[in-house]
Amino acid sequence: MTTSKTNKLKILNDPIYGLVSIPNSLIFDIIEHRYFQRLRRVSQMGLTNLVYPGANHTRFHHAIGCMHLMQKAIQILRTKNVSISEDEATALSIAILLHDIGHGAFSHALEYSIVNEITHEEISLKFMKKLNEEFSGQLNLAINIFEGKYERKFFNQLISSQLDIDRLDYLKRDSFYTGVTEGNISSDRLITMMNVKNDELVIERKGIYSVEKFLIARRLMYWQVYLHKTSLSAETLLVKVLQRAKELAKKGEELPTTESLRYFLYNAITDHNFSDEALEVFSRLDDYDVFASMKQWCYHDDIVLSNLSKMIIERKLFCIEIQDKPFSEKKIEKLKVKLQEKFDINEEHIDYFVFLDTASNQTYDLEKPIKILNKNGKTKDILKASDHLNLKTLSKPVVKYYCCYPKKF
Repeated sequence: MTTSKTNKLKILNDPIYGLVSIPNSLIFDIIEHRYFQRLRRVSQMGLTNLVYPGANHTRFHHAIGCMHLMQKAIQILRTKNVSISEDEATALSIAILLHDIGHGAFSHALEYSIVNEITHEEISLKFMKKLNEEFSGQLNLAINIFEGKYERKFFNQLISSQLDIDRLDYLKRDSFYTGVTEGNISSDRLITMMNVKNDELVIERKGIYSVEKFLIARRLMYWQVYLHKTSLSAETLLVKVLQRAKELAKKGEELPTTESLRYFLYNAITDHNFSDEALEVFSRLDDYDVFASMKQWCYHDDIVLSNLSKMIIERKLFCIEIQDKPFSEKKIEKLKVKLQEKFDINEEHIDYFVFLDTASNQTYDLEKPIKILNKNGKTKDILKASDHLNLKTLSKPVVKYYCCYPKKF
């Protein structure tokens, strides 16, 4: 009897790019690993589907899309006499495939409420190093590229820069799933215009208008989608739910939850004590843990936890006011008094129901310029190369101040 070998050169069907191929058996095995498969259960856009119902895509979709675009970028650069070995090509694909593997449930929300003082990028690196042990050091080069330690600077720029593969996928993908057409960039055109000059990633002059559209699309997507006021309301509400759960856990209250989420609620996990055990539990934590817990917390005795949980589950979100200047203390105090009377909220709990925060976005970072390659071989910052005057305003950070409070329970 003969045993058939697994075909590791699979082809996936992506709704945006069509057929996506897995280039080799190592990358196939990484995708099959349970650490990576967890990304199927982590939403790409948190609770944005409460605003745009189609935004149900996951970090898994995004990572696979990034791998596909990286393969295209490698192919284009090779046609322009940029030498990239097979080992380097594999390492680039692995680095971009795993760049978001450290995201927690609902992507950014848990980064500030379940674990503290450690970013998803740092957790991604921990996952990569753990995988490297399991794969007998085959991820060494990918890790060096991810950390920016590899001698070829433009490799890291493909992973993390103002015009990296990550952004080329998520803008197009998020635009597709939300139906917000303003974010529909031409990732193919931008990749085709990529080149390398003095070991830096550059865009050829004839691609300048595609870069301009990319920057404007990014700005529009931030204010229309990522920082949409209802999305902000939902995400800050989720953070408040988890903060309250941690506060009750700290007091010794018994909360119905999954074992994975329990670990992070009843233990203060920071960058100082993010051990192998914490990483293992984190690898089992996803959106399902949080949603399953909130569904039970809706009926908890604690009025704060139960009401906040119900507000998410039933989509009765905070009312949110946004303005360009900070809110006056007088207005906030007046609002707190009014809500205390209306909903009979204890003074010690009022900060869970009325709170201030800020949302900021800087579309273009002057410290990490996008460089345009002219026909004479010289490079210029896009801001100087472009005749589009509005681009200069994109380098200024925009800060919005917002206040959240309940409409009703």
